[in-house]
Amino acid sequence: MNSHRHLSHLVGAVALAGLAVLATACGGSSPSAPSTTSAPPPTSPAPTSSSPATSPGGAAAVAAITTNWEAFFNAKTSVSRRIALLEDGSQFASVIHAQAGSGLAALATAKVTHVTISSPTMATVAYDILISGTPQLKNQSGVAVYQNGTWKVGVSSFCGLLLIENAGKTTGLPAPCKSAA
Repeated sequence: MNSHRHLSHLVGAVALAGLAVLATACGGSSPSAPSTTSAPPPTSPAPTSSSPATSPGGAAAVAAITTNWEAFFNAKTSVSRRIALLEDGSQFASVIHAQAGSGLAALATAKVTHVTISSPTMATVAYDILISGTPQLKNQSGVAVYQNGTWKVGVSSFCGLLLIENAGKTTGLPAPCKSAA
């Protein structure tokens, strides 16, 4: 069971970095709009106020989703910025702060491979989780939501990963995750 234990530690480390894996039980919606391939993220962070780069739909939305998703999953991004990039992030501030100090988690990042805009306020995000630049979890699926003028990592995605980290048990999960489970 060493491989299971290694996977368990990997998933935990990824969760500690704030990476979100969408657990099927936590939902998401099936795409209803045509697929849009993601563009490389811009070098500067996406604006947090409503602007053409963050408004729903089109290539600008794909770029904003990609930028914000990868920033949320990057340990080099400040904790306050990661909280701002998570749907209802203030409800998860203590969890994100606690995760910030993890050793292996500091090496974890996400690479968005595809974005599908599902509606003006929701998108499906395909991504890989990398540790030190090497893919560890490929072809993951998550949900991005448009909230307060910004495309953010969906709570269902974040809670899905926390649920996996917690071996499927809802005890010990933040209250918003328990209500989503």
